[in-house]
Amino acid sequence: MKIIILIFWIIYSTNIFNYSFANNSNEFYKKIDLFGEVLETVKEEYVDEIDQSDVMDAAINGVLQSLDPYSSYMSPEMFKEMQSDTKGEFGGLGIEISMEAGVVRVIAPIDDTPAAEAGIKAGDYIVRINDIQVQGKSLMEAVKLMRGPVGSSIKLTVRRKNEKNAIEFEIKREIIQVKSVEAKLVGEKQEIAYLRIKSFNENSDKQLFKTIKSFQKENEIKGYIIDVRNNPGGLLTQAISITDFFLDDGEIVSTKGRKLVESRRFFARKGDGTQGKPIIVITNTGSASASEILSGALKDHKRAIILGEKTYGKGSVQSIIPLKNGGGMRLTISKYYLPSGKSISGVGVTPDIFIEEEGDNFKIDSLTDNQLNYAIDLLKS
Repeated sequence: MKIIILIFWIIYSTNIFNYSFANNSNEFYKKIDLFGEVLETVKEEYVDEIDQSDVMDAAINGVLQSLDPYSSYMSPEMFKEMQSDTKGEFGGLGIEISMEAGVVRVIAPIDDTPAAEAGIKAGDYIVRINDIQVQGKSLMEAVKLMRGPVGSSIKLTVRRKNEKNAIEFEIKREIIQVKSVEAKLVGEKQEIAYLRIKSFNENSDKQLFKTIKSFQKENEIKGYIIDVRNNPGGLLTQAISITDFFLDDGEIVSTKGRKLVESRRFFARKGDGTQGKPIIVITNTGSASASEILSGALKDHKRAIILGEKTYGKGSVQSIIPLKNGGGMRLTISKYYLPSGKSISGVGVTPDIFIEEEGDNFKIDSLTDNQLNYAIDLLKS
């Protein structure tokens, strides 16, 4: 009797599974048929003649952007440009952007680029590009509008927090040379190493380690200031490598995704490259992604004091996947978690010492940089 019941249960369960699978599959193909019907109707009935290739690109991008603000489709042309971005040289304005509620938001302007020099700030919302309304366009369409011949000008209209009226910027496009690390010795006795990490590209760790070792040979370093303000992030491998340098041991970051291969934990190797000297990390709302891995891990391990403003809150990892047509897609494949187990998605890393930028003339690494001046005084005391 038990065997008969068991066989019945297996057959019943299998039929339910098959029905459910077939039902979901049928629904999926119905949606594909519906999409084909819509496309054909648009082609035949829309008031203007359409480019079917552009429409399909927009549809693909729509699928990806419906997932989150960071997933997107890249045409072959844009995919080629993106590859030059991570290698440290590209043409454009010098800003990292994302989509937020259908509007383009500036994650951060890159230092010493046309956007930064013009006065674009982290958190600005770009509402118009050359008098073209941005809302309703995809992230890649906005990027394409901002690209152009080197030396040509572009007008950006932005909305800024606490500003009643929109602000217009006239910016000239340039070849953007991304020097990801700049450093110098500061303090009365040149005893403090100031390390400005502007991005995490494929050369960042080598540049940084070489610089630090040079400083250590020249002077008796009392402490280190790591500045990741307006650093929009970059390569996860670089964030891990650089964070590892400042830790003696312990977890740096963990990633969790749907696939087992995307769920990993990364640990520091034995040996602190600064011999345990004090560290201050300066952050702001433009510090995102890889910058948050660095600042979050050093904070969790109580290895550094975080000073400045709360970070952006981008706690996901994107993979660049090449496609058969020569294009590619940026797809979120996992989320990352700090050593404490916390996710910073939409939350950011909160500083230990909160200090806002002061004054209209504020500029990073200048006499008006009250955050840097505070950090220097803190290490000198």
